[in-house]
Amino acid sequence: MSRLTDCFNNLRTQRRTALIPFITAGDPTPALTVPLMHALVEAGANILELGVPFSDPMADGPVIQRASERALAAGTSLHDVLNLVKTFRERDSKTPVVLMGYLNPIEIMGYSHFVQQAKLVEVDGVLTVDLPPEESPELTEQLRSHGIAPIFLIAPTTTADRIQRICVQASGYLYYVSLKGVTGSANLDVTQVANKLGEIRQYTSLPIGVGFGIKDAKTAAQIAKISDAVIVGSALVQRIEKGPQDQLLEILPAFLRELREAMDSG
Repeated sequence: MSRLTDCFNNLRTQRRTALIPFITAGDPTPALTVPLMHALVEAGANILELGVPFSDPMADGPVIQRASERALAAGTSLHDVLNLVKTFRERDSKTPVVLMGYLNPIEIMGYSHFVQQAKLVEVDGVLTVDLPPEESPELTEQLRSHGIAPIFLIAPTTTADRIQRICVQASGYLYYVSLKGVTGSANLDVTQVANKLGEIRQYTSLPIGVGFGIKDAKTAAQIAKISDAVIVGSALVQRIEKGPQDQLLEILPAFLRELREAMDSG
């Protein structure tokens, strides 16, 4: 059984919702990424999403776009991201780690080599934002054969037919994009999110995480009541951007603890 499955099963028995923070690898510096990962786990993260920096992150808003720019300026490549996961595993063999990014860096590395290296450093899942399910089997079959979950996005506008196709390809969990637009935009309509999750659950038993609009403890608590996971990205990355850098190991965990406490008390 995979780390992701174990994690969701354990949380389900505790009647708790997974908390999944996202940070971009190499932001603000590669040296801070692994300490931040450990600090987020200690603050209540159940799964970590680690962004692979890319020069044209089309699904991301300005906050995460700038995070990619900072990481790339620091020289962070996909090879470096995998090495960061390897370093993280020296102290943490339990917390699932999901890589989230775009297809181009994987294609440059080569599917086979990427999957082998991801398996070697114990990556648990890969979410490739711009890989449609119709074109995904070549990569997803290799991921599955190495015990790595291919994770997909579902949007508010995704049709029932397309949801079914995505569910056939996906494993680990599904990432529901709660808003139309890019990361960090607009405000959540919790009722609309709940209705869409009900539709998705007609086609799959996979856990469903909700992201793209979790900005504070109140929103996290609301989403925790209707989903299997609360995914927070832009709110964390914005705090990285504002700094100060020497206080990030206190600032980010403090924010995450607020979310965790609100989710659990709700």
